[in-house]
Amino acid sequence: MSLTRVVLTSGRSIDLSELHLSSTYGGMLEGYPCKVVNDMRISGLVRAAEGDRPSTPVHLIPPPREYPDQYSGAFGPVEVLPRVACVGAFRSEAIDPDRDPVLHRSALTIIWFQPTTSVPAGCDAEDALREVDWEGLARDYEL
Repeated sequence: MSLTRVVLTSGRSIDLSELHLSSTYGGMLEGYPCKVVNDMRISGLVRAAEGDRPSTPVHLIPPPREYPDQYSGAFGPVEVLPRVACVGAFRSEAIDPDRDPVLHRSALTIIWFQPTTSVPAGCDAEDALREVDWEGLARDYEL
């Protein structure tokens, strides 16, 4: 049973089977949010997702980056990502129409950032999540 279902702009429904939410800057003890810190956080999430599900492709939705002030420290200007980092395991019908629909599904792990801890659902999910190119990114697998 899925946690929720998201309807992509292509019309395909994808089921969220697992979701991990974390604070974007929760473990940051020193420094400030900047490009270097953000790039390390993002690459860490991608590496962890790839390690958790080695047979499932991982797709990062590039996060919006905000520059709230003119302060520039040793690592450059302040650059802020949305507060919540999300890693979701999604499943759907097989991409290849010749595959047996009873025995095959498709899967994709998606990483995105959002301002709240709300779980994406239906057509109310973030636009960037709903615009994912499932057919080009996901991979079919056999049950």
